[in-house]
Amino acid sequence: MSSSSTYYLKGSPLNVRLNGVVGWLARHGVSLMGSAELSVRGRKSGKMQRIPVNPYLHEADQCQYLVSARGHSQWVRNMRVAGGGELRVGRKVREFSAVEVPDDEKPAVMRGYLERWGWQVNEYFQGVTAKSSDAEILASAPDHPVFRITVQSARKGRKG
Repeated sequence: MSSSSTYYLKGSPLNVRLNGVVGWLARHGVSLMGSAELSVRGRKSGKMQRIPVNPYLHEADQCQYLVSARGHSQWVRNMRVAGGGELRVGRKVREFSAVEVPDDEKPAVMRGYLERWGWQVNEYFQGVTAKSSDAEILASAPDHPVFRITVQSARKGRKG
């Protein structure tokens, strides 16, 4: 979807460990500021891959989004192929479909996402923050895939 599809900022060992803790908490029913565990089918392995995410509800359009702060990560590449996945918090599992948002439609969503979680993700946006100009956010849009998600169903899953 973007010309800079190679941008990806790998997490530090501490970030990876913290993500593991946040994912474990979400899997066991504890959401930190709206976090959830994303499961998406691997494009090569076919197995479900799990990672914690911050689903963002954009107030203006009442749509829910997943923003990849670190860029074109494995979950993003898997989502492009799978077209959806699951969000889990404890036993509540929400299946969803996903559509990637074009770069020119991302700025409002990215600004809102940065307002909510900038304290956690600003380091991945190369100087762009919620207070950046529309032009600066638009310039960074190709580096940060955004998916509009539509929940298909919510179900109780097994814990673990």
